[in-house]
Amino acid sequence: MDSKKVILAYSGGLDTSVILKWLQDEFDYEVICYCADLGQAEELDGLEDKAKKTGASKIYIEDLREEFVRDYVFPAYRADVAYEGLYLLGTSLARPLIAKRLVDVARKEGAHAVAHGATGKGNDQVRFELGCWALYPEIKIIAPWKMDEWKLTSREKMIDYAKKHGIDVPVTKKKPYSMDRNLLHISFEGGILEDLWNEPDESMFVLSCSPEKAPDKPTSVVISFHNGDPVAIDGKKMSPANLLAKLNELGGANGIGRVDIVENRYIGMKSRGVYETPGGTILKAAHRGIEQITMDKEVMHLRDELMPRYAALVYNGYWFSPEREVLQTLIDESQKGVTGDVRVKLYKGNCMVTGRKAEVSLYNPEIATFGEDMVYDQKDAAGFIRLNALRLKVRAQVKK
Repeated sequence: MDSKKVILAYSGGLDTSVILKWLQDEFDYEVICYCADLGQAEELDGLEDKAKKTGASKIYIEDLREEFVRDYVFPAYRADVAYEGLYLLGTSLARPLIAKRLVDVARKEGAHAVAHGATGKGNDQVRFELGCWALYPEIKIIAPWKMDEWKLTSREKMIDYAKKHGIDVPVTKKKPYSMDRNLLHISFEGGILEDLWNEPDESMFVLSCSPEKAPDKPTSVVISFHNGDPVAIDGKKMSPANLLAKLNELGGANGIGRVDIVENRYIGMKSRGVYETPGGTILKAAHRGIEQITMDKEVMHLRDELMPRYAALVYNGYWFSPEREVLQTLIDESQKGVTGDVRVKLYKGNCMVTGRKAEVSLYNPEIATFGEDMVYDQKDAAGFIRLNALRLKVRAQVKK
């Protein structure tokens, strides 16, 4: 194992560009950059040249889009997942896969350490480090933001450092908010967004148009599911990544998936995040639609009770924990038979389920009808209600 070789999680943004140079200057490390292509699109253009120009001895750029959606996004969305009711975990789900591949490359290269650019205030530090140590307990982790030697303690100082060393960065002092993009979402944090009264500027958004500028004609789309996972759009089978990309395109064109949240970070502070998750928003609504006719009532309610715990585990970096794996087993079992088609209407920021069908459905119109039926004896409800009212009547008598 080479004690002078480090694998850096590298995006080409301000933090990791500066850290790449800083690790060389401060500690004389050989730095190998690692970048996971999770759907950053044009953000990856020129990344290899930039890394090597800044001093990286090598860079890995891996296309992990299919693995990301298949093995991380879809399992979470089987849980109908949302952190604190609104956040669809776009960043949270990407980090464990990056951690997994970081330590894989560290083993391959014989590096003694991995490094990341997450700050000591955020969630990503926890996600990266818990993920790395869960998979490679012996690995050393270098986190410059938490080191005494690190003096670049603001974005302004890092921008000045980058200019001094001839590093091109896509951030300016005038527009200092940070962005993180993958196939599931794009997030915006910091800078001008730290004032909670500042409405996000329309020019900031990438994946979606504003609902006000969305088409006046709605878009209808049919999503097919098999055992809880989407497999086709309008009858056309697609791979996980291609399917999510198509939903992003449809949702973005109709102003779907924008949220502005003040969330509770794992370390205790509140933080504002603005997110675009067009495809994920459609997927969540459609998945719930097919569950409504194919999933047992008590199984659904049990899964729904567990969902906040599952979401918190993912948000807080415990993807590789035994408790998340146990919950995943239960969730996956609950999804057997969640198979069928859902039609959704997309219109000016709204995603509305307008139709559901399944070959094996628990919905029986003969029972549910408000008309006359020969299946359900309504007089049975009288005794049922009396039994359930017993404790309420006793409590009221005791109060008197």
